[in-house]
Amino acid sequence: MTVDILESYDAVSRRVQDFVSAVVVATPRLTLGLPTGRTPLGLYAGLSAAGLDWSGVRTFNLDEFEGLAPQAPGSFRAFMEARLFRHVNLRPDAIGFLRGDAVDPVAECARFEGALVAAGGLDLLVLGLGGNGHIGFNEPGPHLVAETHVVALEEGTRRANANAEAFGGDRQRVPPRALTMGMRQVLGARRVILMATGAAKADAVAAMIDGPLTTACPASWLQVHPDVHVVVDRAAAADLGRRGR
Repeated sequence: MTVDILESYDAVSRRVQDFVSAVVVATPRLTLGLPTGRTPLGLYAGLSAAGLDWSGVRTFNLDEFEGLAPQAPGSFRAFMEARLFRHVNLRPDAIGFLRGDAVDPVAECARFEGALVAAGGLDLLVLGLGGNGHIGFNEPGPHLVAETHVVALEEGTRRANANAEAFGGDRQRVPPRALTMGMRQVLGARRVILMATGAAKADAVAAMIDGPLTTACPASWLQVHPDVHVVVDRAAAADLGRRGR
């Protein structure tokens, strides 16, 4: 695991944009895993304006709220359409996404997992980091799940997502469950780049990098991955070196 500590959110966004852009150029048939949330907003703005050729790229997003249709306000699919997909020449049939409104969420998870396996896994996975150490919606708990699965969201996760415009700051409007890529595909990605910014992520960053491997911090399992690049700002890096393994 390599760690870059930069001065600001904008610097983190530019560094990850440059990294992803270089991989898209070097690997025209790239299979790319993508996150949602506030952290990648700057990344997606930069990628949208970069003029890259996405015609051979295939994407898989990490997660989606249960019960939300792709076009619903607050859905991650609507977020991605607005922030990236409609701005680049990505083929619609090359977008891999979980349907939150699937009649059978378990079967939908199996469909998505099968599509990931058929695609040969992810060449590059871009990750954000939850304040509780989650990656995707793999939440802390007594165990982690390997396959794509349905998960009950922690209350802190719902609060963090309530700031999206569609939810108006009301945690109760955030769906209590989600569908998420599991740890097998996360750790099976050939390369991972994780971005985290802000003081609210400092404890999770320290647990991920300096702490032990534990299901209480799913991101800590990235320590076993052979090619992980972490890019953080100084606020998010504030607690590094303060805890022992």
